[in-house]
Amino acid sequence: MENLFEDLIDEGKIFANREVLRSTFIPENLPHRKKQIKGLADTLSPALKGETPSNIVTYGKTGTGKTATVKYVSKELEEMGEKRGSKCTTLYINSEVFDTQYRVFAYLARVFNKQVPMIGWPTDMVYSEFKTGVDAEDRCVIVILDEVDKLASKGDGALYNLSRINSELNHAKVSMIGISNDLTFTELLDQRVRSSLGEEEIIFPPYNANQLQDILGDRAEIAFNVSAVDDAVIPLCAAFAAQEHGDARRALDLLRASGEIAERTGSEMVTEGHVRLAGKKIEANRIVEVVKTLPLQSKVVLSGVLLLHRERNKSRFSSGEVYNMYRKLCNHLGTEALTQRRVTDFVSELDILGLINAVVVSKGRYGRTKEISLSVPAQSVQPVLFEDYKLKAISNIRVKAQAQITL
Repeated sequence: MENLFEDLIDEGKIFANREVLRSTFIPENLPHRKKQIKGLADTLSPALKGETPSNIVTYGKTGTGKTATVKYVSKELEEMGEKRGSKCTTLYINSEVFDTQYRVFAYLARVFNKQVPMIGWPTDMVYSEFKTGVDAEDRCVIVILDEVDKLASKGDGALYNLSRINSELNHAKVSMIGISNDLTFTELLDQRVRSSLGEEEIIFPPYNANQLQDILGDRAEIAFNVSAVDDAVIPLCAAFAAQEHGDARRALDLLRASGEIAERTGSEMVTEGHVRLAGKKIEANRIVEVVKTLPLQSKVVLSGVLLLHRERNKSRFSSGEVYNMYRKLCNHLGTEALTQRRVTDFVSELDILGLINAVVVSKGRYGRTKEISLSVPAQSVQPVLFEDYKLKAISNIRVKAQAQITL
């Protein structure tokens, strides 16, 4: 009997190497990121001279090339270190996975051959094991903390210790690179940690449609077979992604999904129609991914809008109603509420991400206010929000007419 996958593994007409269209693929060329590459290289170059590089924080929205650029420069640094006989090691940590001080130092200690369990030891003992391991040789270690705001939301102990560790080392040198979507996360940190972590800051602006075309064009040459992509496909993918605030990750996903739809339907070429079908498919997934990657405070604000939307007989709410609900949720979660000005910033960011719609309206002699509503289906947002264990406590809350909370 013929195997189920026999026809599915035959050489296709569309893809030559679809992995090139994954956001995790690091190309040899990163278009439109020369300034950021140079900034990182300039800051890290002292590592090749046996000196300690400054700590760096890179900021930018999702899909602006932060992680790819940092990994690219890190690879170049390690290669040059080998040529010069300078031992430079870069260690990448996803702070969404290793989101506590214990987990970070347990992972780092294991990298340097220390037998540390992932739970059970006092944190200072785990930190001590990491120090002993890293200081066993004369080297420079660059610790890359992707989504560093997730780690900071649990406390700044790991960042504090990493920023001060060089005073306790005799041979090795340690520096940090933080990668964050949240431009304001350092405000949650102790002043000493904030100043030492952000010695250098590098901003990654969103890509425009033309820049996205260049990125997609470079990848498409490797990813697809010759003449497998209609000329209109790449400009259309770039235009759609530019509307989503210059997200290169979305552009790549859209192009890859378009190719996969063409392949599954037996087409010989990827067309505009395939792009539009892929766009509908990805839009549903986009909401999930955007909500998952929000900082905790943004999730609480969005939860407040969601609860108001779910329990009231109207679709729009004043900024005051949203802030009052936010404060009540913080109180219920045992989390300190931020000021109304800070919450207004979160509202603006959620508006930019397309999760809510915030419009300034005039109330005549009563002045102006911002009216806020959900921009995405509540049934799409709610399960994703309350998957976060930190928000479980509010998943069953009901809102009374007077905006009070009950269980």
